[in-house]
Amino acid sequence: MSTLAENYLIGMDLGTTNVKAILMDENGNVVARASRANHLIFPGKSMVEQSADEWWNNVREIFQEITSAADREIVNRVRGISISSQTVTMLPVDKEGRPLRNAMIWMDARSAKEMHYISLMLGHDHYVDIMGGQPDVAFLPNKLLWYKMQETDLYLQTEKVMQASSYINFKLTGQMTTDLDQAVRTQCMDINTLKWSKEIGDVIGIDLDKMLPEVHAVTDIIGYVTAEAARETGLLEGTPVTAGASDALTSVYATGITQLGEACESTGTSSLVFVGSPVKSANDVPVVTKPYHVGNVSYIFDAPISTSGASLKWYLDTFGEPEKQKAASLDKDVYTLMNEIAHEVPAGSNGTMFFPYLIGERAPLWNSHAKGMFIGMSLDTTRADILRSIFEGTAYAVRHVVETIKASGGQVDCLRVTGGGAKSRTWSMIKASMLRVPIMVLDERSGDVPFGDCLIAGQATGVYTDMTKTIERLVHIKEEIQPVEAWADVYDKLYPYYISMYQDLDKDLLRYRNTWIELTK
Repeated sequence: MSTLAENYLIGMDLGTTNVKAILMDENGNVVARASRANHLIFPGKSMVEQSADEWWNNVREIFQEITSAADREIVNRVRGISISSQTVTMLPVDKEGRPLRNAMIWMDARSAKEMHYISLMLGHDHYVDIMGGQPDVAFLPNKLLWYKMQETDLYLQTEKVMQASSYINFKLTGQMTTDLDQAVRTQCMDINTLKWSKEIGDVIGIDLDKMLPEVHAVTDIIGYVTAEAARETGLLEGTPVTAGASDALTSVYATGITQLGEACESTGTSSLVFVGSPVKSANDVPVVTKPYHVGNVSYIFDAPISTSGASLKWYLDTFGEPEKQKAASLDKDVYTLMNEIAHEVPAGSNGTMFFPYLIGERAPLWNSHAKGMFIGMSLDTTRADILRSIFEGTAYAVRHVVETIKASGGQVDCLRVTGGGAKSRTWSMIKASMLRVPIMVLDERSGDVPFGDCLIAGQATGVYTDMTKTIERLVHIKEEIQPVEAWADVYDKLYPYYISMYQDLDKDLLRYRNTWIELTK
């Protein structure tokens, strides 16, 4: 048997699409990994939920799998566990911690009216000053108000409203807590005091200090694996569990941003774009900073883009049967085939432009009414043109975010990419050309969110005492992709139209949406 390391760590990410985890040693060698799929529930228009019971069943099975795959002595040397998750979630639980309903996840947009009510009552500018960002239906205040007004019986039974990772931490430790990173992202916290906001609570008629869990720093040990959780998971009783963080902050750790000028995009169902900054941004800009403090980076601009990978999946699910059949006949992965098809189309998609606003858009628009669009189609437009335009449209969205951040003082000299989208060389070439910066493709482990969770667990438990040196030692770049100059010239000329066409159509799209709603009543 190979020599055992002194310390091992477990990192887990509860994402929208799946739950995945790794068990690794202190040198970054992965001993075991496992994943399970999460499923979306659509109970009505603009409603997107997930089952907390499915989350826990997935988590339990994953822990069982990785602890069974590892030597028992390795499991006994696990020094800490850190769990991140999708955010923002509204999961109400009773006094025993039992879920009272499915979790309303970040994609759920049913509380738009409540969001506008809160903004009106507080005043938009004052609301932004309190919570340090732009209002959006993804966040928690409006979801809480909807829940209180529409499901009053359940609301009256609610002990706490939890985030996804906080619920798993509770199942492991018995402690109802939340981490500071996700607490800030809920928009229920006063960014100036780092306390739950009494003003927001008063507007929605909820005592947030009672309804929301106790807040801990990301690297706090919030509890230890209980005897019951140990029996269910195969973990060692007493293993420390950290407060953890959102998948967004954990991605920053995983991608290894330590210097100004380094930026990152993590692409899955949605995308997260991160850009370092030496100073805190103003609260009223479209993309705001969050604290980070690694290397010479004190703050991170943090921008979520709603439907990047989801746009490709939408195409595949809706129109992609020919690609599926061709991929099967060639014994090839369908996404590999889609990349090959898109690569053969000229930059600019032969005049077709795609706007990836399939569930509205978060950064930098914060517009839940924005709609997806294809513009410039003709009788000559091919399936390949449409496919290429989706790759380009999501890259235009990244450029829009980057240009917005640069206008607020951010610096982007290169872009590290990770997540499922990083497997697409065509996409990376388009992004490099769109931004005119090199794309740094991280190796399979380095960009993976659970790897970032392991780094946080190691920092929390003292396994890693210098996070900057640890990241520089363990994060590896697999490939550097340079811009294609001919493509970059095309995108420079077309990008202004991507911005202006959205701006010109936005009000008409809102009126169109309202008219359509009236027609379908």
